[in-house]
Amino acid sequence: MFKILIKNIKKSTFAKIKNMSDTLLCPKCSSEFTYPSDNMMVCSQCFYEWNPEEEVAGASNSGKILDSNGNELQDGDSVVVIKDLPVKGAPKPVKAGTKVKNIRLRPESDHNIDCKIDGFGSMALKSEFVKKA
Repeated sequence: MFKILIKNIKKSTFAKIKNMSDTLLCPKCSSEFTYPSDNMMVCSQCFYEWNPEEEVAGASNSGKILDSNGNELQDGDSVVVIKDLPVKGAPKPVKAGTKVKNIRLRPESDHNIDCKIDGFGSMALKSEFVKKA
């Protein structure tokens, strides 16, 4: 009787496991060891929880670059720096309120705005430190 009980537990456990190709990678650590919990997915490596339906909807928004207020930025926009930004090799920071004209966007980079700032030259900025002018 005990062997039958163990056999039934193993069958029900393995019946819930999907093919390895059906598993979703963790968006935080890219681990393949994820499992469903209610309507969420959980990573067993970093314990990050996410909703796979929101992940699909967010993928269509991934190409957009937003400023600190959530406005979408475009190539050629003018932006204003919202806080003092220290510049390596420069004696002074880029001051808050500095207007930057004609930006170029680089969605694949961490510093996703290329621009020229008077007195500093060409540099890259993060979009979270600017707002649309």
